[in-house]
Amino acid sequence: MSDDQTDAPRVPTEVHKDPDSTASEAQERIRNLRARARMGAWGLAAFVIVSVLSIPDSHLLPALSESIRRFLGAAPSSNLISIALIVYAFSALTLILARIAQGSGAYKGWSHLFYIASFYIFFGFAGTLRETYWAVFVSGLLIMGLENYLVRTYVSEEIKREKMRLRKAR
Repeated sequence: MSDDQTDAPRVPTEVHKDPDSTASEAQERIRNLRARARMGAWGLAAFVIVSVLSIPDSHLLPALSESIRRFLGAAPSSNLISIALIVYAFSALTLILARIAQGSGAYKGWSHLFYIASFYIFFGFAGTLRETYWAVFVSGLLIMGLENYLVRTYVSEEIKREKMRLRKAR
């Protein structure tokens, strides 16, 4: 008798899971995906809050004291900050659109929020926030809006897949 013809019972190579277990795992994955989708909305809301706090002459944030301004030194020119904003916005939009095309669901909105808030600070320090507020706001709205769209689209597709798996398991 050869090795492959033993009298031992065959063990199935595919392990069948309990349908209830599979369903509960799928429901948990769907809950996690929905929570992930809310991250985009939270990022957009945080951006709006940062933008409202940054409204020129709103006095919602305290002005920098003269001693702090002296410590920091001269602000960069508004033109240099504007160029940096244009380069950043173009780069961020290009990267987000590439991730959308790839079908990636990675959310990068928190780092964008930090960078956009930095531009409010830089223009405020340069004394030109009144003139540049809307440029920063529109750039941030586009970037954060696309991040939100990216994560929501990805999550929507993943939820559809999970629901299909649930139907197949039953």
